[in-house]
Amino acid sequence: MKGKDLLSIADLTREDIPLLISRAVEMKNEGWNNALSGKVLALVFEKPSLRTRVSFEIAMRQLGGYAIYLSPAEVGLGKRESVSDVARVLSRYVNAIAARTFSHQIVEVLARHADVPVINALSDLEHPCQALADLLTIYEKKGELEGLTVSYVGDGNNVAHSLMLASAMVGIRFRVASPAGYQVRGDMLELAQGYAMDSGAELICTEDPRQAVCGADVVYTDVWTSMGQEAESEKRRKAFAGYQINDELLALAREDAMLMHPLPAHHGEELAEGIINSPQSVVFDQAENRMHLQKALLADMLGGLEIPLMNYK
Repeated sequence: MKGKDLLSIADLTREDIPLLISRAVEMKNEGWNNALSGKVLALVFEKPSLRTRVSFEIAMRQLGGYAIYLSPAEVGLGKRESVSDVARVLSRYVNAIAARTFSHQIVEVLARHADVPVINALSDLEHPCQALADLLTIYEKKGELEGLTVSYVGDGNNVAHSLMLASAMVGIRFRVASPAGYQVRGDMLELAQGYAMDSGAELICTEDPRQAVCGADVVYTDVWTSMGQEAESEKRRKAFAGYQINDELLALAREDAMLMHPLPAHHGEELAEGIINSPQSVVFDQAENRMHLQKALLADMLGGLEIPLMNYK
């Protein structure tokens, strides 16, 4: 991916994903190096963040590079200054841009006008860095990807879109259970179905969380109300009643099933109180792996990776 953008999982090939996971595993064991000495990453954020900001900043530092954080007040994307102008200016200063935005269109405009790689660090349509870190975590814990069953219960949001695409690409059976009106977007499902045909994966969309979770290797959920949707919170709590991951629902999965959540979590809503601390939870390993996967991604985009492909079958 050297010199390329990552706006969507669709920007990757089926070979890119195991390459990134292999390198992330290596980098996790290696620790600090100087692979990106002298390189600078701009973090352009419209939304505040804990994991995204810290994981990217520490990733660059551990690779010998630097990261500069630009808050909403400092940049004012599309308000104080046009998105295209921001892209052109930053291209003169930095080697890559990671943008965390409300609208996916913003990252697309940044990429169109920037002369350096642009990474989607979160938009309303996708969260590709999260999905890649999720697959790294699953591979670490299960030793394989292809043939596993991942069940996503909850809002068909940006996290669901990216995880569905990545799963379909590498041969993971993906089930998603959402209430009517909150399912994954039709165009994203159609794209995932195309990947599934190539990889042999199976995709199931249902309104029944029990059907989705039954026999699963991984049970995944996310918040019912994302940042920017606060006005809908009460409506969403009613719509998602019955979609909480609790002991009863988790018991339908395989005995060794893992519980995953991208954080931040709303305890007592999508996750039953205390279940995040259960032996099946890998939520905080998953959070840590954001940094390791992003180290591999940055090294690839800004330097290029030349390592053998892992066997994820």
